[in-house]
Amino acid sequence: MVTQKKFMTRAGWALTILLAVMLTMSGVMKLAYPEFFQKEWEGKLQYPAAAALAIGIVELACVLVYLYPRTAILGAVLLTGYLGGATATHVRINDPFFGPVVIGMLVWLAIYLREPRVRELLPWCQARIERVG
Repeated sequence: MVTQKKFMTRAGWALTILLAVMLTMSGVMKLAYPEFFQKEWEGKLQYPAAAALAIGIVELACVLVYLYPRTAILGAVLLTGYLGGATATHVRINDPFFGPVVIGMLVWLAIYLREPRVRELLPWCQARIERVG
C-alpha cells in the first residue's frame, strides 16, 4: 500500500481543477459555438460545424468522468484519447501540437499526485530485487 501525503493530494486536486476548468471552457465553446470560435473551427481546423456539438459533449463527459474519484483513472485514459485526437488535428494542419500533449501529460501528473492506486501501478523507481544464493 502506498501512503498518501496531504500536499500531494492537494497539489493533484489543484492541478485537476485547473485542467477541468480549461477543458470545460473548451467544451462549452464547442457547444455555444460563438462566431470567433466558428471561424477557428471551420477555417483553421477545417472541421464541419456539425462536429462541434458531438466533440464538445465527448469532451465534457470525459472531464466529468475524470473529476469523479471512483472513475478518475478511466477519465484520465479517456482524456488521453481525446487529447490524442486534438494532437492529430494540429499535426494534420501543420500547426504546433505541443499544447494538447502538455495537457495530456498534466492530466496524468494530476492523477498520479492525487491517486495512490496510480502510484502503485506506475512507481518512479522499482525496488531492487536481490538474488539469494
